[in-house]
Amino acid sequence: MKYVLVTGGVVSGLGKGVTASSIGVVLKACGLRVTTIKIDPYLNTDAGTMSPFEHGEVFVLDDGGEVDLDLGNYERFLDIKLTRDNNITTGKIYQAVINKERRGDYLGKTVQVVPHITDEIQDWIERVAMNPVDGKEGPPDVCVIELGGTIGYKIFSPHNDSGILDAGDIESMPFIEALGQFSYRVGPGNFCLVHVSLVPVLNVVGEQKTKPTQHSVRGLRGLGLAPDVLACRSTEPLEEHVKVKLSQFCHVPISNIVNLHDVTNIWHIPLLLRDQKAHEAILKVLELQYAGKVPREPKLAEWTERATKFDKLKTPVNIAMVGKYTGLSDSYLSVLKALLHASVAMERKLVVDWVPSCDLEDSSARENPEAHKKAWKLLKGADGILVPGGFGDRGVQGKILAAKYARENNVPYLGICLGMQIAVIEFARSVMKLCGANSTEFDPAATSPCVIFMPEGSKTHMGATMRLGSRRTYFHVNGCKSARLYGNATSVDERHRHRYEVNPDMVPEFERAGLQFVGKDESGRRMEIIELPSHKFFIGAQFHPEFKSRPGKPSPLFLGLIAAASGQLEPLLQRSCSNLTKTHMNNGKVQIRKLYPTVPVKSPLNSLVNGYYPNGTGIHT
Repeated sequence: MKYVLVTGGVVSGLGKGVTASSIGVVLKACGLRVTTIKIDPYLNTDAGTMSPFEHGEVFVLDDGGEVDLDLGNYERFLDIKLTRDNNITTGKIYQAVINKERRGDYLGKTVQVVPHITDEIQDWIERVAMNPVDGKEGPPDVCVIELGGTIGYKIFSPHNDSGILDAGDIESMPFIEALGQFSYRVGPGNFCLVHVSLVPVLNVVGEQKTKPTQHSVRGLRGLGLAPDVLACRSTEPLEEHVKVKLSQFCHVPISNIVNLHDVTNIWHIPLLLRDQKAHEAILKVLELQYAGKVPREPKLAEWTERATKFDKLKTPVNIAMVGKYTGLSDSYLSVLKALLHASVAMERKLVVDWVPSCDLEDSSARENPEAHKKAWKLLKGADGILVPGGFGDRGVQGKILAAKYARENNVPYLGICLGMQIAVIEFARSVMKLCGANSTEFDPAATSPCVIFMPEGSKTHMGATMRLGSRRTYFHVNGCKSARLYGNATSVDERHRHRYEVNPDMVPEFERAGLQFVGKDESGRRMEIIELPSHKFFIGAQFHPEFKSRPGKPSPLFLGLIAAASGQLEPLLQRSCSNLTKTHMNNGKVQIRKLYPTVPVKSPLNSLVNGYYPNGTGIHT
């Protein structure tokens, strides 16, 4: 097994996740099988209880793992399926060590950070790296490890001239020590360290400065890790003399210094790595060029075509994203990427209009009339409306108003998780005239509880107590839009993350009023997909289809939203039904799924996310 460790220095937000994913793409294009691990030094066991404002979205895996959003990048870039064990946190490591201590596994020894915590980290990496993630048998060839946080620099204290590490470095220290030991444990030729650093330009002098990277590498060496490859982030391509200076002072060959400058979309990043022969540098350090399995030149024709088409798209499609975390686009990262994948497939330039749901409410008209007016203007000017998942009652009334506007004005609507529940509540209030209709999440004493707490859930423990992971949905209405978008499948597997569900006792009443529940779970009592058959496109899904969307394989429901918003829904549905199909057996039940062609891309992507775009809309792939 070969290991590539990706670390970051100078500042956070440089794009280590995209860099690690892109390295994996290039190595996979060389014919190698790749897996990934993300290390998060925080004490939380997982990301499940963390605020989206603080840490971005919680990405959900097939096995129900609630993990860091970077694992979503890995899955999308590499088209693999990871498990919860591919996300290591300080909480998981300490929990594992404490459990061993309680069982007496350490035979009475004093349990310490070194060697017990550091050994557990190394054992965890070695164990998880051997698990296949690409659907094939046997272990992968290379494991790409991303170490979260920023390491390799110091901040200075007035009481200590030698400098002190910042809080982020303090919590990372056991992992840094463990990885230093790990490089010796696996031996030369099996470990390559790629350090992502910043080469800024001071506006006063207009010169690319190498000193921050020099200090970062010096600090990294002081911690026992020496970079084999430097990935330098910058706004413009590095000048040759800057590379020479970095090589001289950081002790890294010029051929191993890679420049990742700002690009129009992040699908260009694997191409930048390939063009600068980063794969050759990594393969040489890992001695893969001399191993029995000789890697080929990376084949990235599909990536090249996608990145080029993306830049050429012109015709816009405006989607109003109505949520309460609109101040941080990372809160809806997978939703944005799924929208982008679909817009590329439908040859439209994605424009996302962020609509804070609170600003749509009547109270906002009194308290902040300008924000209220702006929010409604964006909503009414959109080609389609999307209400993503969420928790809590803040902004719920605004989401209900958005669903009502979409339903009454025949505007394409996609509701995800809470967005589906919102649509059900709005239908009950407006169409069925049930004034007391609500979710027990927002009103435990609701007279018409349309959405209720799931009986298997926990009201005392928040972490990992929801309905999580991949679950099967069976279609119950022949010819419904959702089934046609999925290629007339009889069932689909999608990922879930919710505590509340549509009240099954009220379903017959809803259906008599015209709301169809076209998708249900295996019991037939848990509602998974809703549709309004008389509407152009009004669909709600209890699951999260965005988590399985891929650049070349967009999520069918997102594809439907973009198609409806751009006047292409009927041709898409006809194409879906006429495409070649493939069948396979799954637990004795035949599923029929369509093969969706890879189509062009587009979007006004200027985003700050991952540092790969100039300032702009905050949309990213």
